[in-house]
Amino acid sequence: MTRTLADLTHELLDYARQSGADAADALAVDGTSMTIDVRAGALENAERSEGVDIGVRVFVGNRQACVSTSDTRSDALKTVAERAVQMARLAPEDPYCGLADPAQLATEIDSAALELFDPSEEPAPAELQDMAQRAEAAGLSVAGVEQVISASAGYSNRALHLAATNGFSGGYRRSDIGMSCVALAGKGGKMERDADGDGRIFRIDLRSAEDIGRTAGERAVAALNPRRVKTGAYPVIIDERVSSTLIGHLLSATNGAMIARGSSWARQLMDQQVLPDGISLIENPHRARISGSKMFDAEGLPTRKRAIVENGVLQNWTLDLANARKLGLESTGSAARGTSAPPSPSVTNLELTQGTKSREDLMKEIGTGFLINSFIGATINPNTGDYSRGASGFWIENGEIAYPVNEVTVAGNLIDMLKKITPANDARTYLSRVIPSLLVEGLTLAGE
Repeated sequence: MTRTLADLTHELLDYARQSGADAADALAVDGTSMTIDVRAGALENAERSEGVDIGVRVFVGNRQACVSTSDTRSDALKTVAERAVQMARLAPEDPYCGLADPAQLATEIDSAALELFDPSEEPAPAELQDMAQRAEAAGLSVAGVEQVISASAGYSNRALHLAATNGFSGGYRRSDIGMSCVALAGKGGKMERDADGDGRIFRIDLRSAEDIGRTAGERAVAALNPRRVKTGAYPVIIDERVSSTLIGHLLSATNGAMIARGSSWARQLMDQQVLPDGISLIENPHRARISGSKMFDAEGLPTRKRAIVENGVLQNWTLDLANARKLGLESTGSAARGTSAPPSPSVTNLELTQGTKSREDLMKEIGTGFLINSFIGATINPNTGDYSRGASGFWIENGEIAYPVNEVTVAGNLIDMLKKITPANDARTYLSRVIPSLLVEGLTLAGE
């Protein structure tokens, strides 16, 4: 491709204005991805994809429409712009849509300091296959593992550029490399499986294939011969592997789109206690070598570090421009989008205040309870926060893991649950979401 992504977006904006758009923005993404799957030591599947996607959002008065294409020829871009304007003229009016004011736009858009792209050479397919094979072999080396049902390695890199008629123009590149392994232990009807994986921006930061495969195997073996537990109210520890899902329910409830629709259990909780005293939930989109980092959002606004919850008190919603306007507030620079749809609010990197005790210390404190390391499905009432999820993990007796448990339903109310969490100190700080294991008192377990 001789034209840059910036060239393509500006060309598309020119066509949009020529077609009658009052304003427009365009997003172009050029990506490559490669995935290798192995099984029984041999290559099972290899996939590679590459291409450019470009989309335009046009405004005609208070009406908007989005159209995307993978055809970057000039005549195709012109057709896309014309179609988008035609669609916008037929769309319902939306008094809240529109581009940012030029004074709102990000001015510091150089992403070099964020280290979002690994400049080293792209791994060859044979290298990825070797990584997956080593993970598989490590999983199979664990006593009790019958087979590894999936071992994969993958790599992707992509560049994007956003431009708009309000004057914004900026872009950056990202890369990712990762591995995963799923191991199966046991025989016949008494088989259990578990997994492990890792994904990083820089290959040098990636955990070893042997560590990933071995961990997957050990987890599968540890889950063998599960039991049921008696129905009752018990303290529950949500392992760090899945604790971010609990915090994710708070993030969904404080998403500006949910608040603007009036369909969130948190809609009346601004400036109220939602987490225990001393616990904060911080968004920081400027962490180096972290997948969620970015200098500007999908509307060209600057991203910034902010407290979603500070010392237990809810501070603000997560907002893009349209939902901020509906609520009479300012955007938090949280817009995200693809090439074929308008922006919507989304968080980047998160960090929950860690505690001073390990997960094992919390287990000793509760004596008896349930350690969850996997959730299955969910029934969440978005208006009331009533919560019910299938779960599996381990039963705790005398402060230690006693035996594996499955087929348990955990129930409570998110408003009450979140106020009673006690965080451990075991969060992995290299993840985009740094959330430790969480102790939640007095949940209802439905078992036998």
